[in-house]
Amino acid sequence: MKILEMKMKKLSTNEIRKAWVNFFEKDCGLEHKFYKSASLVPDNPKLLLNSAGMVPFIPYFIGATKRPEPPRAVSIQKCARVGGKDSDLSNIGYTQRHHSFFEMLGNFSFGNYFKQEVIPMAWKFVTEVLGLPSKKLYVSVFEGDDTRPFDEESYNLWADIFKNVYPEKEIAEHIWKLTAKDNFWGPPGPTGPCGPCSEIYYDLGEHILDKDDRYIEIWNLVFMQFEKLDDGSLKPLIDIVTGK
Repeated sequence: MKILEMKMKKLSTNEIRKAWVNFFEKDCGLEHKFYKSASLVPDNPKLLLNSAGMVPFIPYFIGATKRPEPPRAVSIQKCARVGGKDSDLSNIGYTQRHHSFFEMLGNFSFGNYFKQEVIPMAWKFVTEVLGLPSKKLYVSVFEGDDTRPFDEESYNLWADIFKNVYPEKEIAEHIWKLTAKDNFWGPPGPTGPCGPCSEIYYDLGEHILDKDDRYIEIWNLVFMQFEKLDDGSLKPLIDIVTGK
């Protein structure tokens, strides 16, 4: 199935997979190690099925296992969302955006790089590798709430990128501030890694009246800043720069 276009060339799903792995292994500026998909049935008693690409790496995020070298990973993980807190079962068949089984392309850093590095990486991949027109792209950031702050750093990083795309007065229109429901991810089970996220959307055109159908999420940048504990509190994860 042909699904994306790059400079007059259409890419198959296999070509997108290869471009994804190649970008993070060789071209993004920080070498990532490629990991094959783990089993759909996770080695985690709190999860029924593997619902996200980060699940196999939970021990690294929470410091239960020594970080690998290099401390960066790229993967294409088989996922299912038909049960538990991340279930999409009630939406399957009613929208074009929900699936029972799919592959999740992911890139991960274990105490090595963070927002300042990954946001420009993501922009480079979608605009240069996939060739998506920059003016068709929108992003979102976590607006904050009573217990968690507004993700000002991500907002400013996107604003700097969009200065080269839009007039200054239009930049804010392309950076949406959304609630925790849309822009605070995880954990995949009752406890585990979680944090604010920033999503990238592709605009299919103003002829589509439903906003959810018009702006299609193509990438969710999740910033693993916390570990949710059994009592519901959020514990800061290892230092994102030093890994200590």
